[in-house]
Amino acid sequence: MKKPMDLIKKRKINGPSNRRDFIKKASLGGLGMGLLASNAYPESSVLPGRDQTKSNSKKLIKITDLKCAIIGNSAVVRITTDAGISGYGQAETSKPYLKPHVLFYKDYLLGEDPTNVERIILKIRRMGSFKPWGSAVSAIEIALWDIAGKASDLPVYKLLGGKIRDHVRCYNGGVRVERTGNEPKDYADWAAKIKVLEQGFSVVKTAIAFHGGMASVPNFYLGNTNPSVSPKNVGHPFRGTLTEYGLKYMIERVEAIKEVLGDKIGLALDCGPGFMLSDAIRLANALEPMNLMWLEDLLTGDYTPYVMADDYRELTRSTTTPIHTGEQIYLRENFRELIDQHAVRVIGPDPEDIGGIAELKWVAEYADLHGIQIAPHGVFDGLIGLAAHVQVGAAMPENYIAFEYPVANPAWWYNIIEGLPDPIVKDGLIEVWDRPGLGVEFNVKAARQYLSEEDKNFFD
Repeated sequence: MKKPMDLIKKRKINGPSNRRDFIKKASLGGLGMGLLASNAYPESSVLPGRDQTKSNSKKLIKITDLKCAIIGNSAVVRITTDAGISGYGQAETSKPYLKPHVLFYKDYLLGEDPTNVERIILKIRRMGSFKPWGSAVSAIEIALWDIAGKASDLPVYKLLGGKIRDHVRCYNGGVRVERTGNEPKDYADWAAKIKVLEQGFSVVKTAIAFHGGMASVPNFYLGNTNPSVSPKNVGHPFRGTLTEYGLKYMIERVEAIKEVLGDKIGLALDCGPGFMLSDAIRLANALEPMNLMWLEDLLTGDYTPYVMADDYRELTRSTTTPIHTGEQIYLRENFRELIDQHAVRVIGPDPEDIGGIAELKWVAEYADLHGIQIAPHGVFDGLIGLAAHVQVGAAMPENYIAFEYPVANPAWWYNIIEGLPDPIVKDGLIEVWDRPGLGVEFNVKAARQYLSEEDKNFFD
């Protein structure tokens, strides 16, 4: 029997005499294979499996225009190309003032290849900021993906890595049910109505505390700052120290909701911003027996252009109730501290504020590496935003919980957007469709009636 060392010696004798000879022979071999391939398939010929009726050279697509129209209350983006392909994006329905911010980027887009989404976004993303000033970039990014999908005849999820789920879960934030009063029994009645919604949501969210109008309850908190002289104000402007009464007021109503929902429907609470850290800790600890999905935006949130990761970290470490934030945050860089410090258990970026759907997926992947879950915000994202949520949701990693379901606002949006399933939601899930791009289109004839005189040429 030959010893292993003998075999090694034999290989050395039969093999190349040194490293330089080996590299030379390998290079010549590679060159020979290249020449063989070149001879087998000359430049003028077509490779096997390729449609021989099509030219080898693909014409580059160029952006010819960036348009924005206010349809309902939404700033809607339309990007046109010299290939006759248009892509659409949408900002939140609460931001009709964004039109000039969208059009600001027009000169940065003209002549660019819209399928090079990252190249364009790297150029313009530096001029956006926290909610609402990242919305224009986000809507443009979504419209670019719509074009890229249509140009390649693929659904957008294919361009984001492919789907890992055939149905995307959504949670209820947009289907509103009237609550007839403010007593615990009124919250229980509300929960009973939510429980039987036709969409069959498995997770629902409702507003409490500073986010839910409770700041107007007498003796709820100790804030006594002077009201604004102007009637115009930023949403959820209240902040202050809770009273013991205020804390008990919230707990009683959450208990009433949870008793009706039971353990089959998850409950999330949108709380602020507005809490002091100590009050946030007390509330989170008191609600631990409720096994909530999360407490959202206790310290920061809507229209707060900062993160406060250190405070969130202390809050998260003080309770087993999952803490959630992130809807107002723009770009991955501004999520880094929250994620690196494990400052929250759930993040909730909005694709129409973070910088688009690719940015959303990037942050989701990074959060997954840190054991943090993601439940994207989206209550005002509209029907084009809904399509974007479904496409990116199909490709999200396994830390994905659900996205916040937006409804048409106004309701006639359902008559001007085509391509959504009917019903849209079944058992809390939306089936992923395979049409190119975002997979939805305007019924232009129906939509024209809702264009202002200023925007009458939007579809031309």
